[in-house]
Amino acid sequence: MPSPLISVVLPAYDQHGQLAECLDSLLAQTLADVEVIVVADRSPETPGGLADAYAAQHPRVSALHLNAAVGVGVARNAGAARAAGEYLLFLDADHLLPRDALQTLADRLKQTGPVDVLLFGHSRRHNDRDWPGGAEALLAEPGPEVFGPFDQPALFGAPPLIWDRLIRRGHWEELKLAFPDGRYEEVPVVHATLLGAQKAAVLPRECVQLRRRETVHPAGGPGSSVFDLFDQYERSFALLEDQPHLYAVRDALFVRMIRHYLFIFDLAGCVSRAERPQFFHRAAEHHRRFQPPGHRKPGGREGIKFSLLAGGAYPAFEVAKLSHIARGTITGRK
Repeated sequence: MPSPLISVVLPAYDQHGQLAECLDSLLAQTLADVEVIVVADRSPETPGGLADAYAAQHPRVSALHLNAAVGVGVARNAGAARAAGEYLLFLDADHLLPRDALQTLADRLKQTGPVDVLLFGHSRRHNDRDWPGGAEALLAEPGPEVFGPFDQPALFGAPPLIWDRLIRRGHWEELKLAFPDGRYEEVPVVHATLLGAQKAAVLPRECVQLRRRETVHPAGGPGSSVFDLFDQYERSFALLEDQPHLYAVRDALFVRMIRHYLFIFDLAGCVSRAERPQFFHRAAEHHRRFQPPGHRKPGGREGIKFSLLAGGAYPAFEVAKLSHIARGTITGRK
């Protein structure tokens, strides 16, 4: 039996009861050359029975059961090891795909020939409203030609999401890639796939919809925490050691890292009040350690945040945030 073009690896972690809709959207795809591997661990939010029911009814779906609560990263690793497709696509239960999404990706691969990474767009839906993905502008820049990732260093500044790209399975295996432990495990893997690629391409079209407003990490393994984010970016920057010629890549990755830290710091429910000073100072330490020579901070209010973080000025940062909120409240009352 020939190998499928795309293997979809789908951890069954399903906190909001969305897995069935995700699977239905995959089974409704106009491209049939697909396998779907649903990985069910022992976490309470994982409906293993639902995975088995779909596998029993649909030949393209298989259920892989793990004997412990391991988190999304380990589940993805297990699914990738089982995959037989030419390309890997990692999704989560809160994703939906337009019916022609995978066919459109297959058509793009016919145009490009084999590539190590094919990046594409995504959107977010929350409370019946849609937002474009964070890489929309970056995907418009490279054009239709195949390129080397170092020729498009700005792409290293895109949000590090594993589910907005196809990865050639041979590329995954050649680099011996695996998701590390902890939360935000996709961060170093996303960067490693690009840094190790010879050929990449983009499809500036939204092929996946995320059904939540913000990117909150779905599930870490036992003992994981929001502070794992710092370890993941340390892994990403370790990939750039002894490569001083990659200045533009380092600069784009640095800006992405600081934006990610500030985003998580501001996102309700991610960093507790008691943890905020520690999180801020860890972020400030990374700003000092990883800032490339000659880096120019962004303009506007974002640049002010970068400066306050660079100086480790936690009280000033919090005061500036409260002042901004107060100004917004006053403006909203006019």
